[in-house]
Amino acid sequence: MNNLNDIKNLILDMDGVLWHGETAVPGLADFFATLRHREMGFILATNNATKTVDQYTAKLARFGVIIPPEQILTSSLATAAYLSQQYPPDTAVYVIGERGLREALKAQGLRLLGRQDGENGERAAAVVIGLDRTAQYDDLAAATWYISQQQAQFVATNPDPSLPTERGPMPGAGALVAAVQAATGVKPVIVGKPGPRLFEEALRRLAGTKTNTAMVGDRLTTDIAGAQAVGLRGILLLSGVTSLVDAAVNQIKAEWVFNDLQALTAALNEDALTA
Repeated sequence: MNNLNDIKNLILDMDGVLWHGETAVPGLADFFATLRHREMGFILATNNATKTVDQYTAKLARFGVIIPPEQILTSSLATAAYLSQQYPPDTAVYVIGERGLREALKAQGLRLLGRQDGENGERAAAVVIGLDRTAQYDDLAAATWYISQQQAQFVATNPDPSLPTERGPMPGAGALVAAVQAATGVKPVIVGKPGPRLFEEALRRLAGTKTNTAMVGDRLTTDIAGAQAVGLRGILLLSGVTSLVDAAVNQIKAEWVFNDLQALTAALNEDALTA
């Protein structure tokens, strides 16, 4: 096992790493206490676009962990930033997504269309899809119409097919994206992991380097593959969607593999003692 002492910063996934749904993983507070004791930098970077930063800070506080807002980075923020670079304020977009995504887009000055607005003469520059647990067939049909009939750009917050919950994996944003992609034949622009944008923004916030920063995640195809693609090392936790068997047979190999957050905490403390 590689030594962790040269890792000074961590980019942390949330769902499946820090919690499952509304349940914190064991040892959550001790983990952050260890990071602070070791003076390690960290950013919480998630593909989940459903929540606002304020909702995440409140959730962590309920778990007994206080995290400043600037240390939380969501795919909704990255998606809104991407679109603001492509289009001027008041550009119309059609969105399938929850509060976190909608508020991030509005904060960038983008105008959100409804299902019927296109048929009433409005044009959408882009269709944006994130996880939406209330999405209906009519929402997917409208997204398909805007893309196929108006040639709107197709943008996805992330490609995650599933979301870890207390009940096990449930459909994620990628499941909705796949339905619209199948209906339109159009591949979306992917903003979240495994794309580079979240990693690059996290590195900027950390003022870290690719050699002293590692990604901690539970999904090989997004967290680990995306990190390695931009030159970071990966720490895989088996507490989310990836099992030990999956990790063994997958061609994507993380530099470190731990059962859960408590095991990672123990390794950080052990390496600190042997430094």
